Amino acid sequence: MTHEDVPYERLAAFQGRAAATAATGKDPVNLPMIRHWCEAMGDAHPAYEGPDAVAPPTMLQAWTMGGLSGHTGAAGRSEAYDELFALLDGAGYTSVVATDCEQEYLRPLRPGDEITFDAVIESVSPRKTTKLGTGHFVTTRMDVHADGELAGTHRFRILKYAPTAGKPAKRAALRPRPVVNRDNAGFWEGVAGHRLLFQRCRACATPRFPWLPGCADCGSPDWEAVEAGGTGTVFSYVVMHHPHFPAFDPPYAVGLVELAEGVRIVSNVVGVPYDKVRIGMPVRLEFLRVDDELELPVFRAEEEG
Repeated sequence: MTHEDVPYERLAAFQGRAAATAATGKDPVNLPMIRHWCEAMGDAHPAYEGPDAVAPPTMLQAWTMGGLSGHTGAAGRSEAYDELFALLDGAGYTSVVATDCEQEYLRPLRPGDEITFDAVIESVSPRKTTKLGTGHFVTTRMDVHADGELAGTHRFRILKYAPTAGKPAKRAALRPRPVVNRDNAGFWEGVAGHRLLFQRCRACATPRFPWLPGCADCGSPDWEAVEAGGTGTVFSYVVMHHPHFPAFDPPYAVGLVELAEGVRIVSNVVGVPYDKVRIGMPVRLEFLRVDDELELPVFRAEEEG
């Protein structure tokens, strides 16, 4: 069987099948896990500490994970997933890569909340050809409940694919395309117009980047887009030597740039050799066209004074 032999009707039949039903999180929401998460993420927001603490919203999936030992019982096991993956593996789609995820938050999770979740195979795409190879995108939706109340939804998308065989014909390599979604589309529209936009909360005036649907400080969903002036300094940086990716020519410097407005953005530092980049170096925004379709914000080092 080749990777062209699977009738799409067989794959589409998995859409809507349960991947987990009334599965139970291994632990209730608890302060130690919240603390470990915040330490790993460098998030010291006071809302995640103390007697009235809530869990960071982005921990939504963490409470559903089975760990190395997995979930026990039929509810936590997905025969539909096993069958779908066996079909794809048998057809030659043996490789897998995660592509993106989306989360919606409906209520805060607090220590003591008991977590249950239901998951469904939401969609299996028709065969797609990508730079990695040919395959099918599989999207799973998980509804997460806290003490029986819907707390949030997590969508996770993977690509099951057959790697491109042989050495491809040599051609100009393209940079990876950014993932544009409903939360960050305004940022990329700004880039297309040579404007670097960040968000500012209308309720508490806190600036934020990257773009998010709500304020991490006060929780307000009301915000405005603000154009950055373009000046900043290198807050931190790394020099990439390995691995080698097409369209990138290591070594090169990747900087965490602190803009004059107080937000930080990850981008390339250009205009000086990679080994001359240093913390505190003043930089200025410019836009770099990397191919016919893609332009990206980068930061050029400036002379001090």
